[in-house]
Amino acid sequence: MVGPQVTLENIPRLDTTNSSVDIDLIGIAKNNNEKSAAVAFMSYNTMENLLKPDFFNTSNDMIKTMMSTVISATLPKTTNTKLTKPVNFTLKHIREFDPNGSLFCVYWNISEWIVDGCSVLKTNSSYTVCSCDHLSTFALLMQTSRPPKSDSLMKLLNLVCVIVGLVFFSLALLSFALCQWSPGVNNVARINICISLLLAHLLFLLTQRFLSLIQHKKVLCAVISGLLHFLFLSGFVWMFIEAVLLFICVKNLSQISSKKREVLSSGFLCVIGYLVALVVVCVSVGLVPEGYGSEDCWIKMDKGFIWSFLGPVCVILALNIIIFIRIVITLYSTLKNLNAEVSQMKQTKIMAFKTLAQFVVLGCSWILGFFSNGSKVLEILFLVLNSQQGTFIFLIYCVLNNEVRQQYRNFFRCLCCGRKKH
Repeated sequence: MVGPQVTLENIPRLDTTNSSVDIDLIGIAKNNNEKSAAVAFMSYNTMENLLKPDFFNTSNDMIKTMMSTVISATLPKTTNTKLTKPVNFTLKHIREFDPNGSLFCVYWNISEWIVDGCSVLKTNSSYTVCSCDHLSTFALLMQTSRPPKSDSLMKLLNLVCVIVGLVFFSLALLSFALCQWSPGVNNVARINICISLLLAHLLFLLTQRFLSLIQHKKVLCAVISGLLHFLFLSGFVWMFIEAVLLFICVKNLSQISSKKREVLSSGFLCVIGYLVALVVVCVSVGLVPEGYGSEDCWIKMDKGFIWSFLGPVCVILALNIIIFIRIVITLYSTLKNLNAEVSQMKQTKIMAFKTLAQFVVLGCSWILGFFSNGSKVLEILFLVLNSQQGTFIFLIYCVLNNEVRQQYRNFFRCLCCGRKKH
Protein backbone atom coordinates (compact mmCIF):
# COMPACT_ATOMS: atom_id res chain seq x y z
CA MET A 1 0.00 0.00 0.00
CA VAL A 2 1.26 3.52 -0.79
CA GLY A 3 -0.07 6.89 0.33
CA PRO A 4 0.33 10.52 -0.88
CA GLN A 5 3.59 10.98 1.02
CA VAL A 6 5.40 8.03 -0.62
CA THR A 7 9.05 8.73 -1.41
CA LEU A 8 9.76 5.57 -3.41
CA GLU A 9 10.43 5.88 -7.12
CA ASN A 10 9.59 2.23 -7.81
CA ILE A 11 7.55 -0.33 -5.91
CA PRO A 12 9.65 -3.37 -4.85
CA ARG A 13 8.77 -6.69 -6.46
CA LEU A 14 6.19 -8.71 -4.54
CA ASP A 15 7.20 -12.37 -4.18
CA THR A 16 5.56 -15.64 -3.27
CA THR A 17 7.20 -19.09 -3.30
CA ASN A 18 6.79 -19.76 -7.03
CA SER A 19 5.86 -16.36 -8.49
CA SER A 20 6.34 -12.61 -8.31
CA VAL A 21 4.69 -9.43 -9.67
CA ASP A 22 5.96 -6.06 -10.90
CA ILE A 23 3.26 -3.37 -10.82
CA ASP A 24 3.35 0.44 -11.17
CA LEU A 25 1.48 1.08 -7.91
CA ILE A 26 2.88 4.62 -7.61
CA GLY A 27 1.47 5.56 -11.02
CA ILE A 28 -1.89 4.05 -10.08
CA ALA A 29 -1.89 6.02 -6.81
CA LYS A 30 -1.27 9.31 -8.67
CA ASN A 31 -4.43 8.72 -10.74
CA ASN A 32 -6.56 8.40 -7.61
CA ASN A 33 -8.10 11.35 -5.76
CA GLU A 34 -6.66 10.17 -2.46
CA LYS A 35 -3.24 9.75 -4.11
CA SER A 36 -3.10 6.28 -2.54
CA ALA A 37 -3.45 2.71 -3.77
CA ALA A 38 -2.98 -0.87 -2.55
CA VAL A 39 -2.22 -4.16 -4.26
CA ALA A 40 -2.88 -7.68 -2.96
CA PHE A 41 -0.87 -10.52 -4.51
CA MET A 42 -1.68 -14.15 -3.66
CA SER A 43 -0.52 -17.59 -4.72
CA TYR A 44 -2.82 -20.60 -4.22
CA ASN A 45 -1.21 -23.93 -3.35
CA THR A 46 -2.70 -26.92 -5.30
CA MET A 47 -5.38 -24.68 -6.88
CA GLU A 48 -4.06 -25.85 -10.27
CA ASN A 49 -5.59 -29.24 -9.49
CA LEU A 50 -9.05 -27.64 -9.36
CA LEU A 51 -8.82 -25.01 -12.08
CA LYS A 52 -7.42 -27.59 -14.47
CA PRO A 53 -5.86 -26.87 -17.87
CA ASP A 54 -8.80 -28.76 -19.42
CA PHE A 55 -10.80 -25.56 -18.90
CA PHE A 56 -8.60 -23.92 -21.55
CA ASN A 57 -10.84 -24.13 -24.61
CA THR A 58 -8.55 -25.16 -27.45
CA SER A 59 -8.20 -28.06 -29.86
CA ASN A 60 -8.76 -31.52 -28.40
CA ASP A 61 -5.77 -32.74 -30.41
CA MET A 62 -3.47 -30.93 -27.98
CA ILE A 63 -2.28 -31.98 -24.53
CA LYS A 64 -2.68 -29.13 -22.03
CA THR A 65 -0.49 -28.95 -18.92
CA MET A 66 -0.53 -26.53 -16.00
CA MET A 67 2.99 -25.09 -15.75
CA SER A 68 2.58 -22.78 -12.73
CA THR A 69 0.68 -22.32 -9.52
CA VAL A 70 -2.48 -20.21 -9.74
CA ILE A 71 -1.94 -16.57 -8.67
CA SER A 72 -4.23 -13.62 -8.13
CA ALA A 73 -3.67 -9.85 -8.05
CA THR A 74 -6.21 -7.16 -7.11
CA LEU A 75 -6.29 -3.46 -6.16
CA PRO A 76 -8.30 -3.28 -2.91
CA LYS A 77 -9.32 0.09 -1.43
CA THR A 78 -8.34 1.77 -4.70
CA THR A 79 -10.96 3.93 -6.40
CA ASN A 80 -9.50 4.07 -9.91
CA THR A 81 -8.14 0.59 -10.75
CA LYS A 82 -7.05 1.43 -14.30
CA LEU A 83 -3.45 0.32 -14.88
CA THR A 84 -0.91 2.88 -16.03
CA LYS A 85 1.44 0.16 -17.33
CA PRO A 86 1.06 -3.58 -18.06
CA VAL A 87 1.71 -5.80 -15.04
CA ASN A 88 4.47 -8.37 -15.31
CA PHE A 89 4.16 -11.73 -13.54
CA THR A 90 7.16 -14.05 -13.19
CA LEU A 91 5.92 -17.64 -12.88
CA LYS A 92 8.24 -20.49 -11.90
CA HIS A 93 7.66 -23.73 -13.80
CA ILE A 94 6.31 -26.45 -11.54
CA ARG A 95 6.91 -29.11 -14.23
CA GLU A 96 9.62 -29.85 -16.73
CA PHE A 97 9.31 -27.62 -19.78
CA ASP A 98 8.94 -29.29 -23.17
CA PRO A 99 10.85 -27.24 -25.79
CA ASN A 100 8.32 -28.39 -28.40
CA GLY A 101 5.40 -27.05 -26.36
CA SER A 102 3.63 -23.68 -26.63
CA LEU A 103 3.21 -21.50 -23.53
CA PHE A 104 0.14 -19.37 -22.82
CA CYS A 105 -0.37 -16.77 -20.10
CA VAL A 106 -4.05 -17.12 -19.18
CA TYR A 107 -6.53 -15.67 -16.71
CA TRP A 108 -9.70 -17.13 -15.20
CA ASN A 109 -12.95 -15.80 -16.62
CA ILE A 110 -15.99 -17.21 -14.74
CA SER A 111 -15.63 -20.82 -15.97
CA GLU A 112 -12.65 -21.03 -18.29
CA TRP A 113 -9.07 -19.97 -18.90
CA ILE A 114 -8.63 -17.33 -21.64
CA VAL A 115 -5.65 -15.42 -23.02
CA ASP A 116 -7.22 -11.99 -23.73
CA GLY A 117 -4.91 -9.17 -22.67
CA CYS A 118 -2.03 -11.43 -21.62
CA SER A 119 1.10 -12.46 -23.48
CA VAL A 120 4.43 -14.22 -22.88
CA LEU A 121 7.17 -11.62 -22.43
CA LYS A 122 10.12 -14.01 -22.08
CA THR A 123 10.77 -17.58 -20.99
CA ASN A 124 13.46 -20.17 -20.28
CA SER A 125 13.49 -23.73 -18.92
CA SER A 126 12.82 -22.57 -15.34
CA TYR A 127 10.39 -19.66 -15.48
CA THR A 128 8.21 -17.49 -17.74
CA VAL A 129 7.39 -13.78 -17.53
CA CYS A 130 3.79 -12.91 -18.43
CA SER A 131 2.63 -9.40 -19.26
CA CYS A 132 -1.07 -8.52 -18.73
CA ASP A 133 -3.04 -5.29 -19.17
CA HIS A 134 -5.49 -6.09 -16.35
CA LEU A 135 -5.59 -7.83 -12.97
CA SER A 136 -7.33 -11.13 -12.29
CA THR A 137 -6.49 -14.74 -11.45
CA PHE A 138 -3.64 -15.99 -13.65
CA ALA A 139 -1.70 -19.14 -14.54
CA LEU A 140 0.72 -20.47 -17.14
CA LEU A 141 -0.38 -23.28 -19.47
CA MET A 142 1.58 -25.37 -21.95
CA GLN A 143 0.20 -27.08 -25.04
CA THR A 144 1.94 -29.99 -26.72
CA SER A 145 0.92 -32.15 -29.64
CA ARG A 146 -0.80 -35.38 -28.73
CA PRO A 147 1.49 -38.36 -29.46
CA PRO A 148 0.55 -40.36 -32.55
CA LYS A 149 -1.33 -43.64 -32.21
CA SER A 150 1.84 -45.61 -32.84
CA ASP A 151 3.21 -44.23 -29.56
CA SER A 152 0.10 -45.53 -27.78
CA LEU A 153 0.73 -48.97 -29.29
CA MET A 154 4.33 -48.81 -28.12
CA LYS A 155 3.15 -47.98 -24.59
CA LEU A 156 0.80 -50.98 -24.68
CA LEU A 157 3.58 -53.23 -25.98
CA ASN A 158 5.89 -51.90 -23.27
CA LEU A 159 3.27 -52.63 -20.60
CA VAL A 160 2.71 -56.19 -21.82
CA CYS A 161 6.46 -56.92 -22.13
CA VAL A 162 7.25 -55.56 -18.66
CA ILE A 163 4.45 -57.61 -17.06
CA VAL A 164 5.61 -60.79 -18.83
CA GLY A 165 9.19 -60.02 -17.74
CA LEU A 166 8.06 -59.57 -14.12
CA VAL A 167 6.35 -62.98 -14.19
CA PHE A 168 9.51 -64.73 -15.40
CA PHE A 169 11.75 -62.82 -12.97
CA SER A 170 9.49 -64.16 -10.20
CA LEU A 171 9.57 -67.71 -11.60
CA ALA A 172 13.36 -67.62 -11.86
CA LEU A 173 13.70 -66.40 -8.25
CA LEU A 174 11.34 -69.13 -7.05
CA SER A 175 13.40 -71.75 -8.91
CA PHE A 176 16.67 -70.44 -7.45
CA ALA A 177 15.15 -70.45 -3.96
CA LEU A 178 13.27 -73.77 -3.97
CA CYS A 179 15.34 -76.08 -6.18
CA GLN A 180 18.41 -77.96 -5.00
CA TRP A 181 21.56 -76.95 -6.86
CA SER A 182 24.90 -78.68 -7.27
CA PRO A 183 27.55 -77.44 -4.79
CA GLY A 184 29.65 -75.89 -7.56
CA VAL A 185 26.84 -73.74 -9.00
CA ASN A 186 27.03 -70.05 -8.05
CA ASN A 187 23.70 -68.33 -8.73
CA VAL A 188 24.39 -65.18 -6.70
CA ALA A 189 24.74 -62.89 -9.75
CA ARG A 190 21.65 -64.29 -11.48
CA ILE A 191 19.56 -64.01 -8.31
CA ASN A 192 20.58 -60.38 -7.79
CA ILE A 193 20.03 -59.48 -11.46
CA CYS A 194 16.49 -60.80 -11.00
CA ILE A 195 15.98 -58.93 -7.71
CA SER A 196 17.33 -55.59 -8.99
CA LEU A 197 15.47 -55.62 -12.30
CA LEU A 198 12.28 -57.06 -10.79
CA LEU A 199 12.12 -54.20 -8.28
CA ALA A 200 13.15 -51.63 -10.92
CA HIS A 201 10.53 -52.74 -13.47
CA LEU A 202 7.84 -53.06 -10.80
CA LEU A 203 8.56 -49.58 -9.42
CA PHE A 204 8.65 -48.17 -12.96
CA LEU A 205 5.31 -49.82 -13.79
CA LEU A 206 3.60 -48.52 -10.63
CA THR A 207 5.07 -45.04 -11.13
CA GLN A 208 3.74 -44.80 -14.69
CA ARG A 209 0.37 -46.14 -13.54
CA PHE A 210 -0.02 -43.43 -10.88
CA LEU A 211 2.09 -40.76 -12.59
CA SER A 212 -0.66 -38.13 -12.57
CA LEU A 213 -0.76 -38.32 -8.76
CA ILE A 214 2.96 -38.69 -8.10
CA GLN A 215 4.35 -36.00 -10.41
CA HIS A 216 2.74 -33.21 -8.34
CA LYS A 217 4.74 -34.33 -5.28
CA LYS A 218 8.23 -33.20 -6.19
CA VAL A 219 10.07 -34.84 -3.28
CA LEU A 220 8.39 -38.23 -3.82
CA CYS A 221 9.02 -38.02 -7.56
CA ALA A 222 12.73 -37.24 -6.97
CA VAL A 223 13.06 -40.11 -4.47
CA ILE A 224 11.48 -42.54 -6.97
CA SER A 225 13.79 -41.42 -9.78
CA GLY A 226 16.83 -41.82 -7.48
CA LEU A 227 15.66 -45.30 -6.45
CA LEU A 228 15.14 -46.28 -10.10
CA HIS A 229 18.63 -44.96 -10.88
CA PHE A 230 20.08 -47.17 -8.11
CA LEU A 231 18.11 -50.31 -9.03
CA PHE A 232 18.86 -50.20 -12.76
CA LEU A 233 22.54 -49.42 -12.14
CA SER A 234 22.86 -52.26 -9.63
CA GLY A 235 21.26 -54.54 -12.23
CA PHE A 236 23.97 -53.58 -14.72
CA VAL A 237 26.74 -54.09 -12.15
CA TRP A 238 25.38 -57.59 -11.47
CA MET A 239 25.34 -58.26 -15.24
CA PHE A 240 29.04 -57.42 -15.30
CA ILE A 241 29.71 -59.71 -12.33
CA GLU A 242 27.80 -62.51 -14.07
CA ALA A 243 29.87 -61.94 -17.23
CA VAL A 244 33.13 -62.22 -15.25
CA LEU A 245 31.98 -65.36 -13.41
CA LEU A 246 30.80 -66.95 -16.65
CA PHE A 247 34.10 -66.17 -18.37
CA ILE A 248 36.05 -67.74 -15.49
CA CYS A 249 33.77 -70.78 -15.66
CA VAL A 250 34.20 -71.25 -19.42
CA LYS A 251 37.95 -70.64 -19.19
CA ASN A 252 38.46 -73.24 -16.49
CA LEU A 253 36.26 -75.99 -17.88
CA SER A 254 37.17 -78.37 -20.63
CA GLN A 255 33.53 -79.12 -21.41
CA ILE A 256 30.32 -77.11 -21.38
CA SER A 257 28.78 -77.21 -17.94
CA SER A 258 26.68 -75.08 -15.67
CA LYS A 259 29.10 -75.61 -12.76
CA LYS A 260 31.44 -72.88 -11.60
CA ARG A 261 34.34 -72.82 -9.26
CA GLU A 262 33.88 -70.71 -6.18
CA VAL A 263 36.12 -67.77 -7.00
CA LEU A 264 34.73 -65.00 -4.78
CA SER A 265 32.46 -65.25 -1.77
CA SER A 266 28.81 -64.36 -2.26
CA GLY A 267 29.00 -61.75 0.51
CA PHE A 268 31.87 -59.94 -1.20
CA LEU A 269 30.03 -60.00 -4.54
CA CYS A 270 26.90 -58.56 -2.90
CA VAL A 271 28.90 -55.67 -1.46
CA ILE A 272 30.39 -54.91 -4.90
CA GLY A 273 27.05 -55.39 -6.71
CA TYR A 274 25.18 -52.81 -4.66
CA LEU A 275 27.93 -50.53 -3.34
CA VAL A 276 29.07 -49.38 -6.80
CA ALA A 277 25.53 -48.32 -7.76
CA LEU A 278 25.01 -46.65 -4.37
CA VAL A 279 28.23 -44.63 -4.70
CA VAL A 280 27.25 -43.41 -8.19
CA VAL A 281 23.80 -42.31 -6.97
CA CYS A 282 25.20 -40.61 -3.84
CA VAL A 283 27.80 -38.70 -5.87
CA SER A 284 25.10 -37.69 -8.37
CA VAL A 285 22.86 -36.41 -5.56
CA GLY A 286 25.77 -34.50 -4.02
CA LEU A 287 26.79 -32.84 -7.30
CA VAL A 288 23.38 -32.13 -8.87
CA PRO A 289 20.62 -32.64 -6.25
CA GLU A 290 18.00 -31.09 -8.55
CA GLY A 291 18.79 -33.61 -11.30
CA TYR A 292 16.15 -36.07 -10.10
CA GLY A 293 12.38 -35.83 -10.59
CA SER A 294 11.61 -35.16 -14.26
CA GLU A 295 8.07 -35.05 -15.65
CA ASP A 296 8.12 -38.87 -15.81
CA CYS A 297 9.80 -39.21 -12.36
CA TRP A 298 13.13 -40.14 -13.94
CA ILE A 299 16.51 -38.41 -14.32
CA LYS A 300 16.29 -34.94 -15.86
CA MET A 301 17.83 -34.60 -19.31
CA ASP A 302 19.13 -31.04 -18.96
CA LYS A 303 22.70 -30.15 -17.88
CA GLY A 304 23.92 -33.56 -19.07
CA PHE A 305 22.81 -35.20 -15.80
CA ILE A 306 21.50 -38.23 -17.72
CA TRP A 307 25.15 -39.29 -18.12
CA SER A 308 25.19 -40.20 -14.42
CA PHE A 309 23.23 -43.22 -15.66
CA LEU A 310 24.40 -43.57 -19.28
CA GLY A 311 28.11 -43.22 -18.38
CA PRO A 312 28.37 -46.29 -16.10
CA VAL A 313 26.00 -48.22 -18.40
CA CYS A 314 28.18 -47.54 -21.46
CA VAL A 315 31.31 -48.71 -19.61
CA ILE A 316 29.61 -51.92 -18.42
CA LEU A 317 28.12 -52.62 -21.87
CA ALA A 318 31.52 -52.22 -23.53
CA LEU A 319 33.18 -54.57 -21.02
CA ASN A 320 30.37 -57.14 -21.22
CA ILE A 321 30.46 -57.21 -25.04
CA ILE A 322 34.23 -57.80 -24.95
CA ILE A 323 33.81 -60.56 -22.35
CA PHE A 324 30.92 -62.08 -24.31
CA ILE A 325 33.04 -62.27 -27.49
CA ARG A 326 35.84 -63.97 -25.52
CA ILE A 327 33.32 -66.45 -24.10
CA VAL A 328 31.97 -67.30 -27.58
CA ILE A 329 35.49 -67.82 -28.96
CA THR A 330 36.43 -70.07 -26.02
CA LEU A 331 33.20 -72.07 -26.34
CA TYR A 332 33.74 -72.51 -30.09
CA SER A 333 37.18 -73.97 -29.44
CA THR A 334 35.71 -76.30 -26.82
CA LEU A 335 32.90 -77.47 -29.12
CA LYS A 336 35.40 -78.51 -31.78
CA ASN A 337 36.91 -80.96 -29.30
CA LEU A 338 33.58 -82.61 -28.40
CA ASN A 339 33.13 -86.32 -29.03
CA ALA A 340 31.92 -86.86 -32.58
CA GLU A 341 29.27 -89.30 -31.33
CA VAL A 342 27.36 -86.48 -29.61
CA SER A 343 24.36 -85.35 -31.59
CA GLN A 344 25.91 -82.27 -33.20
CA MET A 345 22.64 -80.92 -34.64
CA LYS A 346 20.87 -80.87 -31.29
CA GLN A 347 23.98 -79.62 -29.50
CA THR A 348 24.46 -76.80 -32.01
CA LYS A 349 20.83 -75.64 -31.71
CA ILE A 350 20.97 -75.60 -27.92
CA MET A 351 24.30 -73.76 -27.91
CA ALA A 352 23.07 -71.21 -30.45
CA PHE A 353 20.01 -70.48 -28.31
CA LYS A 354 22.04 -70.31 -25.09
CA THR A 355 24.52 -67.96 -26.73
CA LEU A 356 21.77 -65.61 -27.94
CA ALA A 357 20.01 -65.77 -24.57
CA GLN A 358 23.26 -65.11 -22.69
CA PHE A 359 23.81 -62.06 -24.90
CA VAL A 360 20.53 -60.68 -23.51
CA VAL A 361 21.16 -61.82 -19.91
CA LEU A 362 24.48 -59.95 -19.83
CA GLY A 363 22.69 -56.79 -20.98
CA CYS A 364 24.58 -56.59 -24.29
CA SER A 365 21.29 -56.07 -26.17
CA TRP A 366 20.95 -52.66 -24.47
CA ILE A 367 23.41 -51.44 -27.10
CA LEU A 368 20.43 -51.38 -29.50
CA GLY A 369 19.13 -48.34 -27.61
CA PHE A 370 21.96 -46.21 -29.04
CA PHE A 371 20.95 -47.07 -32.62
CA SER A 372 17.15 -47.22 -32.38
CA ASN A 373 16.60 -43.49 -32.91
CA GLY A 374 13.97 -43.21 -35.65
CA SER A 375 13.85 -46.97 -36.34
CA LYS A 376 10.64 -48.62 -35.10
CA VAL A 377 12.01 -52.10 -35.78
CA LEU A 378 15.09 -51.55 -33.59
CA GLU A 379 12.98 -49.80 -30.98
CA ILE A 380 10.59 -52.77 -30.72
CA LEU A 381 13.51 -55.24 -30.70
CA PHE A 382 15.21 -53.22 -27.94
CA LEU A 383 11.98 -53.12 -25.92
CA VAL A 384 11.22 -56.83 -26.23
CA LEU A 385 14.74 -58.13 -25.57
CA ASN A 386 15.53 -55.92 -22.59
CA SER A 387 12.20 -56.51 -20.85
CA GLN A 388 12.70 -60.29 -21.11
CA GLN A 389 16.01 -60.75 -19.28
CA GLY A 390 14.11 -62.65 -16.60
CA THR A 391 12.57 -64.89 -19.28
CA PHE A 392 15.99 -65.79 -20.70
CA ILE A 393 17.45 -66.37 -17.21
CA PHE A 394 14.54 -68.72 -16.43
CA LEU A 395 14.95 -70.59 -19.73
CA ILE A 396 18.76 -71.01 -19.60
CA TYR A 397 19.29 -71.82 -15.94
CA CYS A 398 15.97 -73.49 -15.04
CA VAL A 399 14.14 -74.93 -18.05
CA LEU A 400 17.31 -76.10 -19.86
CA ASN A 401 18.94 -77.38 -16.67
CA ASN A 402 18.43 -81.18 -16.46
CA GLU A 403 18.63 -81.28 -12.65
CA VAL A 404 16.08 -78.51 -12.22
CA ARG A 405 13.81 -80.05 -14.86
CA GLN A 406 13.87 -83.36 -13.00
CA GLN A 407 12.92 -81.57 -9.77
CA TYR A 408 10.01 -79.92 -11.58
CA ARG A 409 8.84 -83.34 -12.81
CA ASN A 410 9.05 -84.82 -9.31
CA PHE A 411 7.12 -81.86 -7.87
CA PHE A 412 4.29 -82.10 -10.41
CA ARG A 413 4.21 -85.91 -10.07
CA CYS A 414 3.79 -85.57 -6.30
CA LEU A 415 1.16 -82.89 -6.84
CA CYS A 416 -0.83 -85.12 -9.19
CA CYS A 417 -0.51 -88.11 -6.84
CA GLY A 418 -1.78 -86.02 -3.97
CA ARG A 419 -4.86 -84.98 -5.94
CA LYS A 420 -5.63 -88.59 -6.92
CA LYS A 421 -5.53 -89.67 -3.26
CA HIS A 422 -8.03 -86.97 -2.36
